Amino acid sequence: MSATRVKTITAAMRGNPDWQAVLDLILKEFNCQTGTLHKWHDLHAMLELICHRGIPRELMDKIERIPMGKGIAGAAAERMEPVSMCNLQTDTSGVARPKAKKTSVGGNIAVPIDMGGLLMGTLGIGKLEPYEFTAEETKDLLQIASQIADHWVG
Repeated sequence: MSATRVKTITAAMRGNPDWQAVLDLILKEFNCQTGTLHKWHDLHAMLELICHRGIPRELMDKIERIPMGKGIAGAAAERMEPVSMCNLQTDTSGVARPKAKKTSVGGNIAVPIDMGGLLMGTLGIGKLEPYEFTAEETKDLLQIASQIADHWVG
């Protein structure tokens, strides 16, 4: 399934991709209900929201621009590695911001979108129930993030 999932999503990025459609396909392929795609902007030193799905309206002002190191996406960007939680609702690590619990998300993961070690953005997905993303799923998300980086640079 892994290679098929990555190929399906990569095919959706051909040409001039509709990033909302790409995010929706990623959510479908990973059976997730929420997702965000952020692009890093050096000028503002922030992750800026490109598209999203399943995020409550009252949280939009919190996710439109995310500083480095803040929240799950900001932590993935700062660490340049995947950041995941089995259940955002019960997490006590301090990585997730307190208002993030309003998303009703359980299991979630954010991965950096990078090009040769240069931060380009983050991709985050989540399920409403508690869930631990597998090593294979994480690897797939990192491959997909790499393809996104290629299109943003390309």
